[in-house]
Amino acid sequence: NAKERKLRTELDRVVDFWLKYSHDKEHGGYFNCLGKDGKVYDELKYVWLQGRQVWMYSRLYRTMERFHRPEILEAAKSGAAFLQKFARVQASGGPGKCAFCLTRDGRTVKVQRTIFSECFYVMAMDELSRITQDKEIMMDRLIFWVQTDSSDLGRPQLPGDPPINSMAVPMMLLCLVDQLTEGRTDVAEKYKDLSGWCVERILQHIQRDGKAILENVTLNGKELPGCQGRLQNPGHALEAGWFLLQYALKKGDVHLQKTAVDKFMEIPFHTGWDKQHGGLFYFLDVDGHCPTQLEWNMKLWWPHCEALIAYLMAYGHSREPVLLDRFKQIYNYTFTHFSDEEHGEWFGYLSRQGEVVLDFKGGPFKGFFHVPRCLYMCEKLLDSLLERQDS
Repeated sequence: NAKERKLRTELDRVVDFWLKYSHDKEHGGYFNCLGKDGKVYDELKYVWLQGRQVWMYSRLYRTMERFHRPEILEAAKSGAAFLQKFARVQASGGPGKCAFCLTRDGRTVKVQRTIFSECFYVMAMDELSRITQDKEIMMDRLIFWVQTDSSDLGRPQLPGDPPINSMAVPMMLLCLVDQLTEGRTDVAEKYKDLSGWCVERILQHIQRDGKAILENVTLNGKELPGCQGRLQNPGHALEAGWFLLQYALKKGDVHLQKTAVDKFMEIPFHTGWDKQHGGLFYFLDVDGHCPTQLEWNMKLWWPHCEALIAYLMAYGHSREPVLLDRFKQIYNYTFTHFSDEEHGEWFGYLSRQGEVVLDFKGGPFKGFFHVPRCLYMCEKLLDSLLERQDS
């Protein structure tokens, strides 16, 4: 009960922070780059973060009574209007391609040769459409880029850089399918094969005789050479774990439920938890080499968010006490290190020792998404646990 109240209070504070500081009343959309006290330190707007913020506002408005308020809906609509007006960049690589970064007034600054701006555009518009009934989807184009021909993304296929299975891509598509099919049996049937494809691709990342989750593998599920092949991202594996568990619970797939917990939660938690200082390492090398990523031993906010969701979901399903112990361990570290009691919201980037290194609350890669989604989902999961306990 105490943790549920804390999560509820924290979510309210986080929502209030972004409502107060991030809205651009002149040009629409949201400021992403916010200092520790909410002051805007850069006016660039990142399309994937704009989409995430629209999605989060819309989800809160639609599914939580206390957020069913006019200002939340208007906030979502403002961001969506900005995206619909400025996000698409037709000349950048075929129909449906979105910018990565825009000026304050919507002019394109940068286009990435990936699918993530487009994915969060789709997520945002679908969630908002469940309120407004105004649908706009480009999912089929995303599937074409991933499964058939990615040349429209503008990334040339070089002879020394063969295609790989990066876990982020099937995870993102599985997340999108879950979004699009919620409560829609006809759509679920349409994307049934895609869901299976995504799960199969994610499972290929179980390597080293089932003892490691690797971030990148070959297209046929083999280990890649070098640093790229040895890379581990514990937080990403934990996020994949709850994606898989959620899918497996809907399908009634007991074997996949066990795989999600044993392989994608327990393995990255045991290898990724810093036994000296606490918290999850950002990157690791499966063979124990020093990762080449300069931030490898830092503690970032979002892996801890995903770990909280993963273990609470796993405990809610199995009621195994050890899974609740894991949740409590991560919860205690997270709320004593990331949460800013003075100004609100969370810091995102800590040293290995747990000291704040970068004190901004929003930036090119941190927006209104991982923290509120974590708090929202954990509150929902705890409410469900408490209801079952009372009954």
